[in-house]
Amino acid sequence: MTAKLKEQLGYDAPIFAFNHCRDVVVECTRAGGFGVLGSSLFSPEELDQELNWIDRHVGDRSYGVDILMTSNYDESTQKVAGPLADSLPEAQLRFVDEVLAREGVPPLPEEIERERRASMAARERYITREGVRALVDVVWRHPKVKLLVSALGVPPADIIAKTHERGMLVGGVCGAPEHAERQCAAGVDVLVAQGSEAGGHTGTISTMVLVPQVVDVAKGRAAVLAAGGIARGSQMAAAMALGADGVWCGSVWLVTRESDLLPNQKAVLLNYRSQDTIQSRSMTGKPVRMNRSRYTDAWSAAGAPATLAPPMQKVLYEYARSRIDRAQRDDLYSYPVGQVIGMVREETTVREVMLRMQNEYLETLERMGRQTESA
Repeated sequence: MTAKLKEQLGYDAPIFAFNHCRDVVVECTRAGGFGVLGSSLFSPEELDQELNWIDRHVGDRSYGVDILMTSNYDESTQKVAGPLADSLPEAQLRFVDEVLAREGVPPLPEEIERERRASMAARERYITREGVRALVDVVWRHPKVKLLVSALGVPPADIIAKTHERGMLVGGVCGAPEHAERQCAAGVDVLVAQGSEAGGHTGTISTMVLVPQVVDVAKGRAAVLAAGGIARGSQMAAAMALGADGVWCGSVWLVTRESDLLPNQKAVLLNYRSQDTIQSRSMTGKPVRMNRSRYTDAWSAAGAPATLAPPMQKVLYEYARSRIDRAQRDDLYSYPVGQVIGMVREETTVREVMLRMQNEYLETLERMGRQTESA
């Protein structure tokens, strides 16, 4: 499967770079890896603009797109005519206002808040089961996209079939063996076995345990990429030894020079240890590994209300984050990030990360070879 996947996607090194920033996607792809653009909260128009830009900058190489095809969300939001922010429950909205007031974070100026709400209203419905179809339609119009990944559930059968008709592979993220079985049964080509160490939406099984289980489930039906806790070549070698066909990395790119995070946001992440990341529902309503902050602490404290189902919790979080960002309150700032952030101590470039990982991978194989010879 490793050779076949390489032939189908056209990369040189089996390093998949997941990121929401188009510059990271392009730089990884141009450096011989395979960039995958995270498209959560893009409108179809915005996604088309991003993909057009990537198309122009990747040359003759291909890349992927990751879409939140969540199967569990608040279906009542489909019946809401206006902005979802207008339908936020009073208890949760009041709680956020009280937390931010207690922390001394002021409301946004009226004009900025109007602009934020308008921007959010244009994007917020494209993370539902039906809304993602408009995003998939955009992806299908870009032939350089060779991999469409569903981040939060099994893709609908018609989307899988039509994606295959266009010569693209379909991927699915899984956090447990049963997730992998459902993805394989649906006809997915690539399984992203994402362990609990990973940033973003995660399950509870660690990567070292999960990957061989998913490999056993795949049994030649799908390629397997290991995700979670991978930022060095030695970790890449371990993943390949477990049977993976490649590695899916996310957190290591967040503090690269090409990343679109603000300088103060990168500084926060660079100062975090591996044990400073937690799993919290405060961002999307589903378990997300992120860096711990005073904001996440508030949601886990006694008396905090229940988190909302997707997409409403994300709408609430974006409201809070906009105020936190404007106030530049690093102690309240949280971002989806995995435990490997504790291994990243300085800003570097995507190309340097790619080169270092590949060199360390080869050095690890050589060291293991010497150990075998002396055994």
